[in-house]
Amino acid sequence: MKKEYILAHDLGTSGNKAAIYGLDGKLSASVLCGYPTYYPEDGYVEQDPSDWWRAVCRSTRKLLEKTGINSLQIAAVCFSAQMMGCLLTDRQGNALRNMITWADSRARRQEEELVQRIGMKRCYQITGHRPSASYSAAKLLWIKENEPDIYRKAYRMLNAKDYIIHRLTGAFVTDYSDASGTNFFDLEKKVWSREITEGLGLRMDLLPQLHPSTDIAGLVTPAAAKETGLAAGTPVVIGGGDGSCACVGAGVTEAGKTYCALGSSSWISMADKKPVYDPQMRTFNWVHLDPGLYTPCGTMQAAGYSYQWFKNTFCGEEAALAAERGESPYSLINEKAMRTPPGAGGLLYLPYLLGERSPRWNLQARGVFLGMKITTGKGEMARAVMEGVGYNLKAILDIFQEHLPVQDIAMIGGGAKGSEWMQILADIWQKPLLVSGYPEEATSMGAAVCGGVGIGVFPDFRAAGRFGHEERLIMPREEYRERYQELYDVFNGAYDALQETFERLAGIK
Repeated sequence: MKKEYILAHDLGTSGNKAAIYGLDGKLSASVLCGYPTYYPEDGYVEQDPSDWWRAVCRSTRKLLEKTGINSLQIAAVCFSAQMMGCLLTDRQGNALRNMITWADSRARRQEEELVQRIGMKRCYQITGHRPSASYSAAKLLWIKENEPDIYRKAYRMLNAKDYIIHRLTGAFVTDYSDASGTNFFDLEKKVWSREITEGLGLRMDLLPQLHPSTDIAGLVTPAAAKETGLAAGTPVVIGGGDGSCACVGAGVTEAGKTYCALGSSSWISMADKKPVYDPQMRTFNWVHLDPGLYTPCGTMQAAGYSYQWFKNTFCGEEAALAAERGESPYSLINEKAMRTPPGAGGLLYLPYLLGERSPRWNLQARGVFLGMKITTGKGEMARAVMEGVGYNLKAILDIFQEHLPVQDIAMIGGGAKGSEWMQILADIWQKPLLVSGYPEEATSMGAAVCGGVGIGVFPDFRAAGRFGHEERLIMPREEYRERYQELYDVFNGAYDALQETFERLAGIK
């Protein structure tokens, strides 16, 4: 039977999105299977890897049934997934505890140990990242110090896609892109850093075998085939972290292109032939799915999360009305936001519900509404949330423009579906935005391209050009340049003024 399709899985923060693409780049179908996130304590964010496996099995079977595609027609399976986690398994690949996810901030003291033992600048020079509790190294050190029995039993430390690949093939592997989100990876040598592992007193043998993203990890085993509905012997291409897969899905496959992913978290990134080492270490670097490229990046923690939090907390009335009408509650909230003039009546929102990574690097930062008046309503608050995310991302964009020119920005992610938020971002950044025709499929699309390159049906990553094209161009409105520049300056000043307050609040439980 002719191999005509690639199956891509994107193991995200809230669920697994599975998609089948033809070798011509056309999307056959996609399905989403959600899974829970657990918050056992303040700052603790975990997921159960067995939930991922169930989601992968369900979504695969649903896709094959939905499309009528025979499993023997699947040429390869490939992965995109959330990064910066820490999952310890035994020799058989059984999880020894829930995974500590990227959003978890418990390892703050271990971050300090990493700074003390390795040095802030030295860690940045080696890994392309500053030391952070967000990354795998501090999380692994936390487990060693707080759960020594689990650490002692551990055979490998994996990320989300690596665990699923093991379930499918039996291999313990990772790729350069996911490895570059661990604080263990030597970015330019593309090896695990003995200096860091030994400096922290951690076992290097816990780290899985390193590969380019396009390597074949193995073949689907008969046992995995029975659970997933895939054909035994199907090649499994490793794929990469969601950021690097999104980069390819956004069409950023050569040096000089820039994109923004607007999802639960959000980031601005670009492709270049070498890392960008910012003197102030405000941004960081991943390895691209193409091992000859890097993706300098800045990531904020709570972008779509902020709007979701606002909806869940303040917009029960809109949610109920939307349910009656059979539409999204966000459409009703957006209507109110867009009836509010740019600037939200002077209301500012600082989007630090989960602390912040780039460029603030402050886990103690907190979310703030600033400038509320007796006339402030939901429309102003909704618009302020969208604008606050835009200001925070502009701080990242401005850093990259100190190093490399940015002409336009490709937009992907769930937040790029509607036109309202896109226009706000274009006005704040004063850049044209190119919105993907499949904004929510970019990460799975990047994984599909990677799978095709891995099995040789695509010559290189420029094949991404056949996987969907920009369908909308959003132009910035010059008349709002000065207003947004002034509010952006106030936004940055508000953060600076509140840093001592954030620190004091962090000590209050």
